[in-house]
Amino acid sequence: MPNTFGKLFTISTWGESHGAAVGVVIDGCPPRLPLAEADIQVDLDRRKPGQSAITTPRKEPDRVEILSGVFEGRTTGAPISMLVRNTDARPGAYDEIREKFRPSHADFAYQMKYGFRDYRGGGRSSARETVGRVAAGAVARKILSLAGSVEIRAFVARIQDIGLKPGTPTHFPTLAEVDATPVRCPDPATAAAMIRRIEEVRAQGDSVGGVIHCRVRGVPPGLGEPAFDRLEADLAKAMLSLPATKGFEIGSGFAGTLLKGSEHNDAYVTKEGRVGTATNRSGGVQGGISDGEEIYFAVAFKPTATIMKPQATVDVAGKPTELTGKGRHDPCVLPRAVPIVEAMTALVLVDHWMRNAAQNKVFNF
Repeated sequence: MPNTFGKLFTISTWGESHGAAVGVVIDGCPPRLPLAEADIQVDLDRRKPGQSAITTPRKEPDRVEILSGVFEGRTTGAPISMLVRNTDARPGAYDEIREKFRPSHADFAYQMKYGFRDYRGGGRSSARETVGRVAAGAVARKILSLAGSVEIRAFVARIQDIGLKPGTPTHFPTLAEVDATPVRCPDPATAAAMIRRIEEVRAQGDSVGGVIHCRVRGVPPGLGEPAFDRLEADLAKAMLSLPATKGFEIGSGFAGTLLKGSEHNDAYVTKEGRVGTATNRSGGVQGGISDGEEIYFAVAFKPTATIMKPQATVDVAGKPTELTGKGRHDPCVLPRAVPIVEAMTALVLVDHWMRNAAQNKVFNF
């Protein structure tokens, strides 16, 4: 079903933006993994609303409750169910859109698909659904850290036309560097300019979008499949399944189309006793399979669709009308999307790691 992601390490998210709670069920988690609610809470705190002046003022503690699958501090191998209660829901702010379709929202599409919709903040189409993804991603991240010291680091690279210089940062950024400012850009000067831009558009009742970069190191060669489930294809699906995403590119991406083959090819070399590549324009994936180099990709996010300016639209009867945004919304979704991008990356990698082990390492012929 469309609410489930993954093949061996699977997650099913549930819940609505202004319902009683949101959550996730993980199936396929290996047993004996040390796991506590505190492991999950760290990532949820990075995603939760109301964490800074440039995010939505909705106040949700987003305290996770593990309901099953963990006993005496370790996973049992049974499904892990996690719940986060909605404590600051205000569905009354959405009464007007019961009869009106918000521009660039999923209201009309949901109405046409189901003939019925939860208009309270968009229901399942709200980014609040990603609470379950981040909770599950925290479990996946812990598996990766114990299995092979995999590090995943996402950060905001551009807000509207304000961005990092190409190729920066030159080093693998630390979590402290990313989280040093509320916009989650690892360069302080660029971050300050980004924050000013977000504050400006918020004061105007408007919104902005941008680009998040993600870098992953420590991934062994061999993860991914050669055809339909190519590693980059599953990463792309994971990222484009997130609300507000409009683009994905890995490695050199679209810029690589400007190069010749002689300029773009990654030559194989021996380094530190293993086969590697002299350059990494492929972004750590060849033929759909990881090659042991750093994986890096970019995700584009559109401006937040809800703005506090009057917009032309139509109602459920098709009659022209006007709508002004109400409720509490992020003027820019990117700062809170950083941990979501990391969570989906972890989920893809754990699933492919398990699939690779099942096919190639269980049987010795």
